[in-house]
Amino acid sequence: MESNSLISIIVPCYNQAQYMDECLQSVFDQTYSNWECIIVNDGSIDNTEEMAKKWEKKDNRFYYFYKENGGVSSARNFGIEKVKGTYIQFLDADDVLDKNKLEFSLNKLNFTENSAIKMVISNFRMFTDNQTKTTIPYCTLNAKLFNFESLLYQWNETFSIPIHCGFFEASLFKNVRFPENLTAQEDWIVWVKIFKLNNKAIFLNEPLALYRRNPNSRTMTKSISEDQIIAYEHFKTILNDHEFYILSKVLILRYYKIQEDFKNRLYLTKKSKPYQTGLMIKKILKLLGLLQIFKKIFPLILKLKSK
Repeated sequence: MESNSLISIIVPCYNQAQYMDECLQSVFDQTYSNWECIIVNDGSIDNTEEMAKKWEKKDNRFYYFYKENGGVSSARNFGIEKVKGTYIQFLDADDVLDKNKLEFSLNKLNFTENSAIKMVISNFRMFTDNQTKTTIPYCTLNAKLFNFESLLYQWNETFSIPIHCGFFEASLFKNVRFPENLTAQEDWIVWVKIFKLNNKAIFLNEPLALYRRNPNSRTMTKSISEDQIIAYEHFKTILNDHEFYILSKVLILRYYKIQEDFKNRLYLTKKSKPYQTGLMIKKILKLLGLLQIFKKIFPLILKLKSK
């Protein structure tokens, strides 16, 4: 491997102009300098174009492209078609890279004796508004998780991997693309596709990817249940019959467990002293003929309490 290989960073953007300076600054600050950054505006209606062109003017390693809105998978696939680099680094527009992400990842690949290894997965941390104030990640990553079976059967249960934790040899995406009919879970399918081809990964246990807790992100503003069903349908075309059977069994048991856990929590809530006290108060108010009046007053009390 060449120590000065070109690295292509793909940044899909949709109405995230307020985060772009922070995101692209983290690219600009990389200690490894031989990179190109492909900014894909996925039909934004905010000032994403203005922000992107500012960075394109600032440094000729930034390249700006506009496309009609098609979703994050479509934008990433568009970027994949534009890359010139030997390696690919994905970065969503509201996330951030540690300044050493590219250098450390490339060094790991350069120093491995296993030439079949074509990707590095780093650890990550979380942040909200200030990237210097991070918190522990939502899951614990370790090298034992990076295999086909774990990614297929444990995803969303034990762990998931933010896509910008990965650092990939571009050849891995010769025949792999993100499914464009998904707005979530699309990265799950890509990880599984890559590992199903018997690819291996090196784990870099340093938080080189920073994941933003964004209240306006697609995973926070909508249920992912529909996307999980669509992802399940995708797997039918990817997996053999035995693998698909095991996945079906795993998902059925998982959702059954969620239902049972909910029923148990509901049962414990109804048996709790506060709940029983509330029932008693309700019965007393009903006997006194005050229940309907109280129902009208109670929302006003809650409003006053919240002020």
